[in-house]
Amino acid sequence: MNIDLQKKVKEGFVGQRMIVVPPDVKHDIVKNELINEFFLTAIGFYPHASFHDRERKLGTNQYILLYCTEGKGTISLPDRKVEMQPNTFFIIPKNIPHHYKSSDDDPWSIYWVHFKGKRAEIIYKRYQDRQLPDKVRIPYTTERISIFNDLLRLLEHSYDHAVMEIVNIKLFDYISSFVYYEQIDPSILEGDFISNSIKFMKENIQNLYTVQELAKIQDISVSHYTRMFRVKTGYSPIQYFNQLKIQLSCQYLYFTDRKVKDICKEIGFEDQYYFSRLFRKLMGMSPAKYKGQRKTNSGS
Repeated sequence: MNIDLQKKVKEGFVGQRMIVVPPDVKHDIVKNELINEFFLTAIGFYPHASFHDRERKLGTNQYILLYCTEGKGTISLPDRKVEMQPNTFFIIPKNIPHHYKSSDDDPWSIYWVHFKGKRAEIIYKRYQDRQLPDKVRIPYTTERISIFNDLLRLLEHSYDHAVMEIVNIKLFDYISSFVYYEQIDPSILEGDFISNSIKFMKENIQNLYTVQELAKIQDISVSHYTRMFRVKTGYSPIQYFNQLKIQLSCQYLYFTDRKVKDICKEIGFEDQYYFSRLFRKLMGMSPAKYKGQRKTNSGS
């Protein structure tokens, strides 16, 4: 067998950057109430990482973000194998056996972070709860790379308390930018059926639709439409549509002298009492009280 095919490399690539937080610094972080619930233990960038091959048969007590910007590679877990491609990311859960490796033919370039803490568990649960696929394709931005390089630059400069606080506060925002990438940049959704459905709702705010009708307009099944709508927005289609209606009614109530019954008809509600109940549920007060705030605040 060709000896090159047997070669495995964990670290050591031309142009690589890597920081492993020393044990005494981690000890100080654990005692720091500002950052001890979310902190990194290692971070790095491996460009064109030929023969990169890392296996942990017992897993690790940290979460691992792998962000591939070039080339290809695979991540193997006990229940699945994930094929990584440019502009995809994956978060490996803690305490799970795993094996990841670069492609022999098209080696990957990856940005990676090991992180842990109570808030790390929460952010990973959000990642799971959103039912993200095995790998997530995310648009490449120079800003994301710039933030990562800033983290490395800070760590290369110092491990003092202030620097570690800044790094880990920034890191939480950085990891969140992957987990909540669609919410941070809604334009990513443009062209998919959820975005199209929301656009349809806004353009037909004066009408009422059942979830069956909304799904039919997008030419997909009700179950798939409802599930994906909740994954993308956190709400059912009807809840979201009603929120859009209430948001518009708030503008009418606050900025115009239109009567409540007229606003109801404008946003598709024939039953004024149903509208009032829904408004109170979402806004915490009646439409009349909300309208009264305009007069109270008119002098500000």
